[in-house]
Amino acid sequence: MTGERVERRLVAVLAADVAGYSRLMGADEEGTLARLKAARKIVVDPTIAAHRGRIVKTTGDGMLVEFASAVDAARSAVEVQRGMAAQNADVSPAMRIDFRIGIHIGDIIIDDNDIFGDGVNIAARLEGIADPGGICISDDARRQIRGKIDVAYDDMGLQALKNIAEPMHAWRLLVDMNCSAASKPGQAPEIPRPLALPDKPSIVVLPFQNMSPDPDQEFFADGIAEDVITALSRYPSLFVIARNSSFSFKGRTVDVKQVGRELGVRYVLEGGLRKSGNRVRVTAQLVEAETGNHVWAERYDRDIADIFSVQDDIAQSTTIAIAPVIAGAEQKRAMRRPPASLDAWGAYQRGMWHLGKASTEDDAVAGEFFQRAIDLDPMFAPGYIGLSTVLSRSKGTQVEEEELARRAVALDRGNADAHSRLALALNARGDHGGARAQAERALALCPNLAPAHGALGVILAYSGCPKEGLVALETCIRLDPRDPSLVNRLNQVALAHYFCRDYTATVEAAERAIRTFPDFPSPYRWLAAALGQLGRTAEADDALQKAITISSASFEFQVRQRPPWFRPEDHALMLDGLRRAGWED
Repeated sequence: MTGERVERRLVAVLAADVAGYSRLMGADEEGTLARLKAARKIVVDPTIAAHRGRIVKTTGDGMLVEFASAVDAARSAVEVQRGMAAQNADVSPAMRIDFRIGIHIGDIIIDDNDIFGDGVNIAARLEGIADPGGICISDDARRQIRGKIDVAYDDMGLQALKNIAEPMHAWRLLVDMNCSAASKPGQAPEIPRPLALPDKPSIVVLPFQNMSPDPDQEFFADGIAEDVITALSRYPSLFVIARNSSFSFKGRTVDVKQVGRELGVRYVLEGGLRKSGNRVRVTAQLVEAETGNHVWAERYDRDIADIFSVQDDIAQSTTIAIAPVIAGAEQKRAMRRPPASLDAWGAYQRGMWHLGKASTEDDAVAGEFFQRAIDLDPMFAPGYIGLSTVLSRSKGTQVEEEELARRAVALDRGNADAHSRLALALNARGDHGGARAQAERALALCPNLAPAHGALGVILAYSGCPKEGLVALETCIRLDPRDPSLVNRLNQVALAHYFCRDYTATVEAAERAIRTFPDFPSPYRWLAAALGQLGRTAEADDALQKAITISSASFEFQVRQRPPWFRPEDHALMLDGLRRAGWED
């Protein structure tokens, strides 16, 4: 206890911010700041002053305001939103400054002209669930203003607000921008119930906004969004909203949380385009609809020499970046949930997380999660794909590995991941022709699917085409540099270089794999063989001993037996390098 007197009072707190501020700033910093300053000077600040409000502080795109009563706060908020609607009347939707406002009445602490307490926190959280151009108020505030201002109300029910212990009853003010009630009190329009989320990650690609004064760039922005939708639709792991539904939001200022509720999606991709001379800048960001958190963002600057080529380039770059980001986000989501509460998709994601650890212990745990996914949903193809992958890392299980992969293909013939897994299973028993056909089928279904390029790469390497295999493997790594199977990709790059008899490149590739996954045994074997071929016997012997020490069983299987996927001449070449490294039969 300090003995200092704490000043408290009961006030109405208004919190406001600019919807989509990061997107606006990313597209046009100077223009956005100029429009925000004008909005404050012409509409916001005078309105707050007229209703006896005190601006406590500003935070770039937002502000915190104290009022003596909820009625003053609400009237001020309504007039601000009506004034901003008038300000935005002749402004394109992509360039508008739209405020979100939250209001709560509660006890606060005053300290050095700043205010603190739950009253402040709740107002800020209510602002976070308000629509662009909208106002969200607490139940306490509604009781104070009911019947005293010209608005209708929409009951939002109990809302779980971030960092607020108890759910709060919230209301949406339905403000008619023509200064009359949007509907009679108690007769608010019916709000559609949120759609249920699919059993795999779902995404909507909103129309990209043309932030350029050139209206001819509208078709360019639309083309990028359409191409991204098409490309993402080819990924079997994603549920992608069709173009007609996503483009229904064109020309509207949207709130990603509302989009998520209306379309039943977990992720929203939005972007904008700005052209200046012969240069174009495209920004894109991926947002988690439920929380509004940014998952990923990128900016692309290009010269417009061939506009369609640039459109294809940006669409492909965006798609390639998004798919792995969503996969990583889904794994993190699954890892936060108790194992007993997982559905088939969650169990599969937990399995993928353990699979990425590339250890015997984690492989065993991954297998348990994949089996759980199958038990929860026997028609869930990814569960079979995952379990087949686990078995591929254990010697002597090629038959079961292939059976599981074929089951996945039978359940979903349009699943490129399933065809990729079957390709690797066929390669494991030496059917290089059948394996290549399955890998090419996977790429026909999804040209940017990293595992399909990886499968084709290793098949080509083992079937006598190592140079072509290296191209496919490098493409795989470029498409998904955080792939849970990266350890295998790096090892495969090393063996492909070895089969090309480029032993220096083999050493570099094997050392790269070892730096990333020091406990994975296979790269040490290729490192030892390559160093042996180069005559660096001391280093070769050290790598050889590590390969044997880490996993003698794996070494014995790969060396003393000739696994079916090895051509005789390739296996003999490996043995020659190992003998030069000091290995004895």
